Amino acid sequence: MKNVFAIVGLVFLTFSCKKETVIVEETIPNPPIIQEPKAYSFETTPSWADEFDVNGLPNNQIWGYDVGGGGWGNNELQNYTANDLDNAKVENGNLIVTAIKEVSGTRQYSSARLVTKGKKEIKYGRLEIKAKVPAGLGSWPAIWMLASQTTYGTTYWPDQGEIDIMEHVGYDPSVIHASVHTNIFNHVLGTQKTAKTTLPTFNSEFHIYRMDWTPDEIKVFLDDKEFFAFKRQGVLWQEWPFNQPQHLLVNIAVGGNWGGLKGIDDSIFPIKMELDYVRYYPLKQ
Repeated sequence: MKNVFAIVGLVFLTFSCKKETVIVEETIPNPPIIQEPKAYSFETTPSWADEFDVNGLPNNQIWGYDVGGGGWGNNELQNYTANDLDNAKVENGNLIVTAIKEVSGTRQYSSARLVTKGKKEIKYGRLEIKAKVPAGLGSWPAIWMLASQTTYGTTYWPDQGEIDIMEHVGYDPSVIHASVHTNIFNHVLGTQKTAKTTLPTFNSEFHIYRMDWTPDEIKVFLDDKEFFAFKRQGVLWQEWPFNQPQHLLVNIAVGGNWGGLKGIDDSIFPIKMELDYVRYYPLKQ
């Protein structure tokens, strides 16, 4: 019996000391998929352009006019005219917009605000304008864009969006501004998205002002150097209404909340903004 107990004990010891090998399979999650920003490009040939090669009134197949002297929401002092060679004409290969110190309507200054609304509207693409900008205290020239319809919100501005490709105020010479305005990003709230750069020869030489507009971003360039960018962050129209057609505006304002902030020097008039060309290159599909 003693030997039997010894054998049983040995067997028990053998089984009690045996270790089981457990294989644990580790699940490694797939790495997150990083979406690369979509690469956009533009056609190399303009779908429309104005080279300003026919003297006289601006081409009425491209340009119309905003007319009047109501201050335009900025307490501006000019009256905008239409079909008046004194304020807007093509001559020697350039479009010349002129602001004059003279009685015009109920105002003491005349000027022109040319628009492509209803004629040459764009949605995305590259827009190039070669221009020479006037100087002088109280001047406020601009090359910019507005929506051509009311799609969002309850008001035309700022709900539909504004893109400023070039603005210059005479009391701050050589400083070129670019901005966008939307429902939640605008100068009334002090939240506008904006940038500036310096250009000492703004009024003595022609320079190229360019906007690249894609579904995801708006960029502004001066002589092919980027100095402003506004990226679409989400889907809210209050931030990004820029998925609807817009039209181009070219004008010289006089005075106003910004342009007239430090007064007006009447000795500067007449003042001229000259455009050598406007070219629009569509976004490649």
